[in-house]
Amino acid sequence: MIRLGSVIAEFEADFLAQFRHRLSFEQLQALSALRDCRSPASPMMQVQCNDCAHHHLVPHSCGHRLCPHCQHHESQQWLERQMQRLVPADYFLLTFTLPAEWRGLAAAHADVVFDSLMRCAWETVHRFSQNDRQLQGTPGAIAVLHTHSRRLDFHPHVHLVVPAAAVDEAKQRWRRKRRGKNGTYLFNEKAIAKVFRAKMLAAIEAAGIGLPACYPRQWVAHCQSVGSGEKALIYLGRYIYRGVIQNRTSLPARMAG
Repeated sequence: MIRLGSVIAEFEADFLAQFRHRLSFEQLQALSALRDCRSPASPMMQVQCNDCAHHHLVPHSCGHRLCPHCQHHESQQWLERQMQRLVPADYFLLTFTLPAEWRGLAAAHADVVFDSLMRCAWETVHRFSQNDRQLQGTPGAIAVLHTHSRRLDFHPHVHLVVPAAAVDEAKQRWRRKRRGKNGTYLFNEKAIAKVFRAKMLAAIEAAGIGLPACYPRQWVAHCQSVGSGEKALIYLGRYIYRGVIQNRTSLPARMAG
């Protein structure tokens, strides 16, 4: 297996010589942690056999949230917790994406923009659920913020795994969307994108941050049926704890030779 730590150790000096001035303190910390994870350079712990008293030293894991070597166990635990929260209903994967023209704003004001992105996505889903004739209640959602695409491009977007069901607290009723001839239908994508856009504009203006000079009038939102929801959670679980760069057992075919 090609470990990310060994790649960092081999090329770190050349990389820092060229790009150190562009890295934050947190990024340098991450680089150091991933490099030393479970290596002789990391702190050691002593492990002893209860039967024969034999003992030896084992290097510690770094525990960094971006380390693919450490976070597999955390990812599995997260997935098991979310699986237990699934309800008997059809599920949908909703995705709310910031337009490309907003990426500079998101990079410069990450705390405000990411918080607004998560909050406005949830408020949009909540509003549509409250106004839906079949639901008329508060929905549930498992929300995950992604800051990058699979190609590692900066691409902020939010995924919400949402059941086609809601709770009416006032009447203490549980309601589910009825299945039609073509399956279950949740929300109109263009409608939720329009409301989400309006909420994001209001949130950024309320924060006193200047909006980009130009951006599209129509934003993108997707509402995809995902059956019982398990596959959607498995998909999201791959990225929550493991980071964007994974250890590999071999080189990709296009790089071989």
